[in-house]
Amino acid sequence: MTNNVIQSLQQTSHSLLMMSESEFPFAVVFWSGEGQESLTNQKLLQLTNHPVETPIEIVELDYFFRNLAEEKEWHDDIQRQDVQKFQSLVQTLKNNLTDIKVYRLGTIDIDVYIIGKTPAGDLAGISTKVIET
Repeated sequence: MTNNVIQSLQQTSHSLLMMSESEFPFAVVFWSGEGQESLTNQKLLQLTNHPVETPIEIVELDYFFRNLAEEKEWHDDIQRQDVQKFQSLVQTLKNNLTDIKVYRLGTIDIDVYIIGKTPAGDLAGISTKVIET
């Protein structure tokens, strides 16, 4: 089951880029057995090897992807395809994980972790980076 979750996330995030002031790919993250208790900010910083003082902002999944998973009238075909890919990625996350949150770690050069729980009690999701100056 867990391998299916990882495989689904890899397939749906493959070739997608997170747009900000730069473009970054997505990577699948998986922490075995770590979903047994709540994911605290402190625990996330430990799991991701960030310093304890790293600022964390938590946002909702749909809010995070609001500009990427919504089709606009002015989109061309390629942009429409990307929107569909992002919608598929969001749906894959929702179908396979519960209690999903988007954690933004740091400022300006921000590490993003979209993490939820698998049915087996592991933590899984995807990570990327955004640059906001």
